[in-house]
Amino acid sequence: MATFLPPIEQPKGLTMKLVYAGTRRQFGKVLTPLKVFAARLPIAFGAFYGKISKLDKKLTLPAETQMLVREQVAHMNVCEFCIDIGRAFAIKASMNEAKFDALADYRTSPLFTAADRAALDYVTELTRDKQVNPATFARLAQHFTERQICEIVWLVASEHVYNITNIGLNIHSDMLCDITKKKNATA
Repeated sequence: MATFLPPIEQPKGLTMKLVYAGTRRQFGKVLTPLKVFAARLPIAFGAFYGKISKLDKKLTLPAETQMLVREQVAHMNVCEFCIDIGRAFAIKASMNEAKFDALADYRTSPLFTAADRAALDYVTELTRDKQVNPATFARLAQHFTERQICEIVWLVASEHVYNITNIGLNIHSDMLCDITKKKNATA
């Protein structure tokens, strides 16, 4: 399915050319959001996305919890690109793929802990309803510190930025899971 705006294959400006080269080196291709969205905006917008990534590195939540939160939001918003890249990062980090496969059944799957369920219930309500039941928050607070709760809110909010950008421009999967699996198989 075509993006609403055509991808820019040859970006203007040295910085964007370097960004394209860096993503080509990291992922084996230039990511569609770069070619459709970032290439049309001042570099500061791309820097904002980079800042989100840098801020994520300061989070204290376990990496798997971070990925599950982002993946749940992406699934609920039906952002195919975000689902794909999230899954690719999970594969690259050797996370439990079965757990990501069972995300839709997190409430009943034995792969998820009580803490996972509390976080995913909270994320689901926040994403779906734009509000949270106090009982859901109380369950979350049994498993996570105040800082970690704020980090979960950050992950939900920043994932929405990615999701809405891609959905609004009809950006779909870049098949990054396939690329990651091939790289892992040859490594």
